[in-house]
Amino acid sequence: MYADEELASIPVPRSLAKRRAYARDRLETGFQMWLATGSDGHGAHLIPVAYAWDGSALYTATFVKSRTVANIKAHPQARVALGDTANVIMIDTSASLVDVPDIDADIAERYAKVSTDPRTSPEGTFVYLRLQPRRIQVWNGLHEFVGRTVMRDGRWLDGPVG
Repeated sequence: MYADEELASIPVPRSLAKRRAYARDRLETGFQMWLATGSDGHGAHLIPVAYAWDGSALYTATFVKSRTVANIKAHPQARVALGDTANVIMIDTSASLVDVPDIDADIAERYAKVSTDPRTSPEGTFVYLRLQPRRIQVWNGLHEFVGRTVMRDGRWLDGPVG
């Protein structure tokens, strides 16, 4: 292989605007994610869950007595992954718990369309989690590792971060 052929085979990274648009589209059209939490002494805990997106936060639900809920009570943060290893969206979030009777009706309806409806279970079985994105990164290979941050401090970026 010649040098110019080797250079031509390296994919061109997507622009920040294209990555940001991809993240927004995936958040709005998707409904499955990996949710990671952690707490002192127990290490990381990773679960697959459904979600609903309201344009600014992700919502999911899990059992009140789950390790995920205990972790969030101890450390109100989480990491979310959407996509696969070839095209990933990594989201660092602040996390809070919302009791089932207190969830916004629209969120509850949208969540019920993609997963079990916590409102139909006995009271105290489930709790919703509100995951507020603080940082979002998007990349689809090493060629996109630089410039992968599309949100910082909860704000969508208009330019690359240093």
